[in-house]
Amino acid sequence: MTLGMVFEHLYLVIVSCVLVVVIGVPMGIFTYFHPRWGKVLLTAVDLIQTIPVLAIMGLLMAAFGANSVTTIIAMVLYLLLPIVRNTNTGLNSVSPVLKETADAMGMNRFQRLFEVEFPLAFPFILTGIRIAVVTAVGVAVFGTFVGGGGLGSILYRGIRIQNFELIMKGTVTLMLMSVFFDYLLGFIEKRQGGSYEKMEE
Repeated sequence: MTLGMVFEHLYLVIVSCVLVVVIGVPMGIFTYFHPRWGKVLLTAVDLIQTIPVLAIMGLLMAAFGANSVTTIIAMVLYLLLPIVRNTNTGLNSVSPVLKETADAMGMNRFQRLFEVEFPLAFPFILTGIRIAVVTAVGVAVFGTFVGGGGLGSILYRGIRIQNFELIMKGTVTLMLMSVFFDYLLGFIEKRQGGSYEKMEE
């Protein structure tokens, strides 16, 4: 196992998670503003996650070839659910009283969203991001089958030649990566939770 493999894996995780947040949060906002179409969109996102990620990668490989782009697109599609759903849930959880107060202050729909609703919904969104990031660490392993690289390569090689040491190195590195991201985002989540309570008071 080389440091390059670790950085390749981190690249897949970070790029896919940044993209899924950029795409997923606006989708979640759309589902909040348009409940009827939102149900259709949430159902579609749900269905995507029921498809095995390796199958998604295989289908995309026909269009984009065997490379990291295929892996990242597949990961983004697979990781949309927690971001979209938690954004929707967070915005819907904001107290109607606060919404009415914002309306009474003369705020328009978008002012209310960005100045009142979104800050209060952020802890929910952050939970979705946390789930997506930790999931991404594991899902990126499958990228090795479509030319994505990363730590999946060392695991696949270890299994293929029945080398327990290689398997353990890859597994332990993945575990440490998952724990690190989970702890980091969990810490931020707790800090945001405190801010959320103060805002509601």
